[in-house]
Amino acid sequence: MKKRTIEQTGLIPRSILRTFERFRKQLLPGAEMLVIQEFRISRYQVIVSVRCLITLIVVPLLVNLISKSFLIKPGVEYLWNQSHTEIFLNSYQENRALADLHRFEEKVYFESLVNPTFFDQPRNLSKELQTKTFEIAKNYNLESIEAISNLFADFLSFLSLSVVFVLLKPQIIILKSFLSESLYSLSDTTKSFLLILGTDLLVGFHSPRGWEVFLEWLLRHFGLPENGEFMSLFVATFPVFLDTVFKYWIFRSLNKISPSTVATYHNMIE
Repeated sequence: MKKRTIEQTGLIPRSILRTFERFRKQLLPGAEMLVIQEFRISRYQVIVSVRCLITLIVVPLLVNLISKSFLIKPGVEYLWNQSHTEIFLNSYQENRALADLHRFEEKVYFESLVNPTFFDQPRNLSKELQTKTFEIAKNYNLESIEAISNLFADFLSFLSLSVVFVLLKPQIIILKSFLSESLYSLSDTTKSFLLILGTDLLVGFHSPRGWEVFLEWLLRHFGLPENGEFMSLFVATFPVFLDTVFKYWIFRSLNKISPSTVATYHNMIE
């Protein structure tokens, strides 16, 4: 039979039992040494957790920045400009470039209508249009290089993060324990507030627009075409899936670990 991960609730609440246990330990001989030892363990846990968290954040960022700036981007730029005749990664970029050029033409036409002396000034419209076209092509060429560089740099960042997870496995266990203790030590009102904040940000009424912005940034980050149908389908289904997962987690786990938090959460959303 598998061992239960959640203790069964007895007649006396566990919080009262833990309080009596602490009081009993304080009456035992050597209680001062026990307090000092607990303080040292707590300090060690905090130091290890902070170092581990900083390492998990800084190492992938440094790998991404250094590899992209000094290795990936120069190589991609050389190969793209030397052996590739195309400027755009996909037709979506080409349509955006044409839209930019069309807006420039409309701007010039509008200036010619509102400014009576527009044609009296010595201007070479063909030269300006050619210069603008070259500028747009250069910008989208750099955007294509940036997108390809992001793909390889992010892959290296993910690889470095995986290596860090393997090398710092004991420290990560301590970090998880520290975060769990810090979270469960909060008051029920604070935990309920954080729970409501997280659910509203991810699956709330205004969350679809946030998911659209995030998805647009992600697709443009990797140079992928922005498909409106795919984005609409994603926004319509993914938040619903997350909402179901949140509700199941509250019902399955949080309700057993901290029933008072669930009760406070329901009172706050009603």
